[in-house]
Amino acid sequence: MPLTKLEIDRITPGEKQVKVTDGLGLYLLVMPNGAKYWRLKYRFAGKEKVLALGVYPEVSLKEARLKRDEARRLLTQGEDPGEQKKKNARKQLIETSSTFKAIAQEWWNKMSAEWAPTHASGVWRSLEIHLFPTLGDRPIRDISAMDLLLVLQSVEKQGLHDTANRLRERCNAIWRRAVKTGRAAANPAADLAGELITPITKPQPSLTREELPAFLAALATNEHITLQTKYLIKLVMICFTRIGETVQAKWDDFDLDKAIWTIPPETRKLKRALKAAAAPHIVPLPSQAVDILRQLHMHRVEGNDFVFPSFFYRGRHMSKTTLLKAFERMGYSGKNTENGHVVTHGFRATASTILNEAGFNPDAIERQLSHKEPNQVRAAYNRAQYMEERRTMLQSWADYLDKVEQGGDTTLLAAMHA
Repeated sequence: MPLTKLEIDRITPGEKQVKVTDGLGLYLLVMPNGAKYWRLKYRFAGKEKVLALGVYPEVSLKEARLKRDEARRLLTQGEDPGEQKKKNARKQLIETSSTFKAIAQEWWNKMSAEWAPTHASGVWRSLEIHLFPTLGDRPIRDISAMDLLLVLQSVEKQGLHDTANRLRERCNAIWRRAVKTGRAAANPAADLAGELITPITKPQPSLTREELPAFLAALATNEHITLQTKYLIKLVMICFTRIGETVQAKWDDFDLDKAIWTIPPETRKLKRALKAAAAPHIVPLPSQAVDILRQLHMHRVEGNDFVFPSFFYRGRHMSKTTLLKAFERMGYSGKNTENGHVVTHGFRATASTILNEAGFNPDAIERQLSHKEPNQVRAAYNRAQYMEERRTMLQSWADYLDKVEQGGDTTLLAAMHA
C-alpha cells in the first residue's frame, strides 16, 4: 500500500535499518538513529541499482514521488537516472565555480602566495568593494566588455582613476584564467585596454638640495620628537634604506666593528616567492651611522631584539608611521603645511638625485637603493664590485649631511667627491 505522511511520522526506528515501501520502487530507509532517507530501486542494463532521492522531511512524500516519476521517465528513454544525477551535479559544480567571484578567488589564492599579506589583503578588498557587488555572482562567460566597462567607469566617476586601472589589470588576469580553464570564450578586460583615464603619476614628495638645511635644522631643534625617532630619521637619510626594513632591523643584523648592516631577504621589499632565493642586501655603514647605532645600543631594551623597539608593544618594533607623525610636528606633512610635504620614501629620491648630480656612479647608487638588477649575473658581480665604492659614497653623503646641518654650502658634495 502507498505510504501516507501520518504513517511516515509514526515510524519508530529499530535496532537495524528498516525499509518501508511506497510503490514502484520507491521506499523509505529508516536508520536506527531515526534518520529517514528516500531511495529508489531500479534496474538498468540488467543491473539492479539504487538512487538516493533525499532526506525526509526536507524532501516530502509528494516530492519523493515526483523524483521517482522523473527517474522512471528517464528509464523509458533509455537513460540511467543515477548517471543523469551525476551529470547534473557536475554541471552544478561547474556553474558554481564559473562565477566571476569564484574564478577571482582561484586567481587570488594562487597569486597571494607570492604577495606580502598587506598587499594580498588590499587586492581582495578592492574586488569586494568595487566588483563583487555587481559582477560577483554572475557566470563569467556572460559578462560582456560593456558590463565590465560600466563598473570600471563608476569607479572612475569617484575620482579613483588609479584604482579603476588596477581593477582592469586584475580583471585581465582573472579572465585569462577563465579562458585557459574553458569557462570563458574571450577576455573583455583585455579589450578595454586604453579605454580608461590614465592617472597622472606623482613623484614621492621629497626634499630638494636647497630644502635640506631647513629640514635638518627643524629636526635638530624640535623638542617634541624623541631621540630614538630622530636617530631613525637620520639613519634612513644617511643610508637611504626603506623605512620598513629599517624599523625591522635587529641587532644581529649589524657588525659595528666592520661597519656592515646585513638586511635579510624577509624584511626586504620583495615578492614572497622571491624571498627564499634572494640574497641579503649589504649596507656599508659610514662612521655617523655607526655612532648612532652605538648610542642606541646603550639604551637597548631588554628582551627586545629590534634596534628601534616600540614604546607601546613589548617585543615589537616601531611603527613605520612614526616618522610621518614626526614630520607633522616639524611642519613637513599634511595639507597646507608651511614647509611642504615630505614622506620617508622621498629621502631615497633626495639622496639619489644629489649623488647623481655630484657625479657618483649611477650603478653604485642603484645598488645602494637595492633596486632589482634584471641580469642575475650582473647582479652578483655588482654586489662585490660596488661595495667599496658604495662605502666611500655613503661616507661622503653622511659628511655632506653633517656640513649642511651645520650651515655649510649645499653644493659641497661635488667638491668633496672631486
